[in-house]
Amino acid sequence: MGLQFSNDLQKILEKEREQPLSLGDVLAETSERGFFLMLSLLALPFLFPMPPGMTTVFGSVCLFLSGQIVLGNQTPWLPRRTANFQLPKAFAIQLLKNLGRIARLLEKVTRPRWPRFSRHPSVLRINGLCIIWLTLLLMLPIPFTNPVPASGILLLSISTLEEDGLLMFVGYFVVGLSTALFGALGYILWRSPNILQQVFSFAAGQ
Repeated sequence: MGLQFSNDLQKILEKEREQPLSLGDVLAETSERGFFLMLSLLALPFLFPMPPGMTTVFGSVCLFLSGQIVLGNQTPWLPRRTANFQLPKAFAIQLLKNLGRIARLLEKVTRPRWPRFSRHPSVLRINGLCIIWLTLLLMLPIPFTNPVPASGILLLSISTLEEDGLLMFVGYFVVGLSTALFGALGYILWRSPNILQQVFSFAAGQ
C-alpha cells in the first residue's frame, strides 16, 4: 500500500492480532495525525455491513473528534471510558481486509495537490464542520444509507492526511450529495410516512 494513511492504519490494526486494541491506543500510535487518521478508521466500517452497536460508538467518537478540529485543537483527546473501548479482534481483521480494497482504489487517484490549500487552518476547520454534518446523517436510523456520508468522511480525512486539495473538493461534492440525498429522503418520508416502516421491515427480513 502506497498511501501513508493506509500504511499507518495497517500497522495499528496488525497489533490487534497480538493484543486487544483500544481507541485510546490508536490515538497514542498516530500522534499529530490522530484526528484524521482516527476519523478514516471510524468511517471505513460504514462502507460495509456493520456489527450491531458499533454505529453509536463510532459515530459519537467522530462527532467528538471533529468538534475538536473545529475548535482548533492540535492534539486529539477522548474521555477515558471512550478511549478504553476495545476493537473486537474479528472486527479489526475484517477492517484490514476492507482497508486493502479501499487503498488499492485510492492509490490510483490520490497524490499531494494544492498543499497550501489543504494545510490551511481554516480549511481544516471547514472539514471538521463537514464531518460533523456527515456524522449526524450517518447516525440517522435509515437503512442502506451509511456508505454515502461515510465515503465523504473518508475522502475528507484521507485528502487532509495526503495533502490532496483536489480530492478534498471531491469530498465536498459528496457532502452536497449526502445533503441532497437525505433531504430527498426526508421529503419522501414526510409525504409518505408508511414507507419508513416498510423499509425497516424489509431490512429486518434480510
